[in-house]
Amino acid sequence: MNKTSIVLPLVLLLAISVRSQNTGIIPQPLKAYKGKGSFTIKSDTPIIADSANLENANYLKELLIAEHQKELKINKGGGNGIILNLDPQLAEELGDEGYKLKVDNSAISIFAGTSKGVFYGIISLQQLLEKDTLSKKANLSVAGINIEDRPRFGWRAFMLDEARYFKGMEQVKKLLDEMALLKMNVFHWHLTDDQGWRLEIKKYPKLTQVGSSRSNSQIGGWDSEVRSNVPHSGYYTQEQVKEIIAYAKKRQITIIPEIEMPGHASAAIAAYPWLGTIGELSEVPTVFGKLPDSFNVSDPRVYDFLENVLSEVMDLFPSNIIHIGGDEVKFDAWKSSGEIQDFMKENGLASPADLHIFFTNRISNYLNKNGHRMMGWNEILGENVHEWQESSDMEAKESLAKNTLVHFWKGNLDLVSKAVQEGYDIVNSYHEYTYLDYSYEYIPLEKAYSFDPIPDGLEESFHSKVIGSGCQMWGEWIPGANDMDKMVFPRLAAYAEVGWTSKRKKDYSVFRSNLNELLTKWKHKGITLPEKFERIDFKENR
Repeated sequence: MNKTSIVLPLVLLLAISVRSQNTGIIPQPLKAYKGKGSFTIKSDTPIIADSANLENANYLKELLIAEHQKELKINKGGGNGIILNLDPQLAEELGDEGYKLKVDNSAISIFAGTSKGVFYGIISLQQLLEKDTLSKKANLSVAGINIEDRPRFGWRAFMLDEARYFKGMEQVKKLLDEMALLKMNVFHWHLTDDQGWRLEIKKYPKLTQVGSSRSNSQIGGWDSEVRSNVPHSGYYTQEQVKEIIAYAKKRQITIIPEIEMPGHASAAIAAYPWLGTIGELSEVPTVFGKLPDSFNVSDPRVYDFLENVLSEVMDLFPSNIIHIGGDEVKFDAWKSSGEIQDFMKENGLASPADLHIFFTNRISNYLNKNGHRMMGWNEILGENVHEWQESSDMEAKESLAKNTLVHFWKGNLDLVSKAVQEGYDIVNSYHEYTYLDYSYEYIPLEKAYSFDPIPDGLEESFHSKVIGSGCQMWGEWIPGANDMDKMVFPRLAAYAEVGWTSKRKKDYSVFRSNLNELLTKWKHKGITLPEKFERIDFKENR
């Protein structure tokens, strides 16, 4: 037997051991294998970090105090302890969010090329320490391990709809904490809709004076005549938003605000009726679903209003991406308006879909001019994805601006392939798999976990155009925090692994086993979990 025949089986055996090493971490790391010895965190163990890593060091310090009642000192010098090593040269190897984590007898060492990468190394360490979270041990021991990790997708989002029911700062911060634990990096904040406007805009105070309150709420489903008989209100001041943005930033989470236009605009129209095409609203609607009025996109005052609103939004949110919604526009109001029909003729627009794209491109141009990029739901492409739309209304000749980030949620998955081939970047949030308001009968945990943002059959050369995925917590029928918890958890963990873990590493049985530790932690935190979240015989309905 020659040396090659000996070495190859050893290499294969090592590769198998590397692949099969289960860290217990969610989302599952790219590579992990058992190290030597262990490291014990004692009360005099230092966190070693230079000034570039100080924010991460403070985050780790606060985490250890909160979860393990250990207050460690931060040292800038060398030595043994928990070492946070930021080396920009590693960015080429590990990417923007990758890291290496090594635990042995002498130290816990985290290496990364960026601050984000160091943070995610800390998060993996946090999960390795989870087993001691509920214990009273004087010292924390971490078994020897070597991890090299980076995400599959750069966009790993959770969306919260607060336009329908305002949840408040405490709940938002709780969600940001759990997103950070799961390495999710985009908080998509749906702040305006027909039933509520939740963001202070100083130039237009009636948006919150009027638009943030409704007298009643529909309950019991889309066709229900039953009402709650309870008023609902709430909004965020710009100072409160700044506090939430800072809280998210410490957790490496970008907040993407969504300001709905031209449809789903009834709360704004109730505040300023001249914004509407019909313009007959006197109060914020109390029913859910698709409502008839939309912004009057032929009126120059409407564009001035939207640009002024977006100007304040851009000044407030650090993100260079602004989500403008753009979904479920009912064209009847536009078709019935002589003013809008004249506007279409003047601008050579043949169909309502053309008008929709024309409007959307004008908003895109304004955002681009101010250094921002527009994102919107996939209806803005002009494709017919709704059975209630007349096909003749959707015969669009206009083309959407190519630098638009398209948020796919509905329609044939071939539309994703078509869009990327036309040059668009896509976030795939296909509702059949990612809508958290759908019951566990329709989207059980395993179905959520099975989602692949890259559609079957998409040529590999276009895979990079699908930049990630998002899961959406729509709020029409989710009035309270406990109701929300039951729908978000534990599916949020499944979506985290969808976004982070490489396709070849995904394994539902391993994920489900690892989830038990997290379920215990969530219960200890007071998060309300559903009684059942797994069904094989799930129903193909909502």
